[in-house]
Amino acid sequence: MRVTMLYFAAARERAGVSTETIELAEGATAAQALALACERHPALQAVATKLRIAVDQDFAQPDRKLRDGSEVALIPPVSGGIR
Repeated sequence: MRVTMLYFAAARERAGVSTETIELAEGATAAQALALACERHPALQAVATKLRIAVDQDFAQPDRKLRDGSEVALIPPVSGGIR
């Protein structure tokens, strides 16, 4: 199945791309998508444990099952703002 990966902030910097399509086996999970992204972009491994995963625009647990056409976003922690 085909899944669209979206990389934000530090994840985008480490992957060197903001989006890409990857192929996964049917029934794959968000964690498997992240693992494949880290294989393709080894620099991602340094921030992988800090990333939040969103599937189809909802934050998801790593064991969330994906479907053909899912969108998986890798989002680093955010800080800052105005007090």
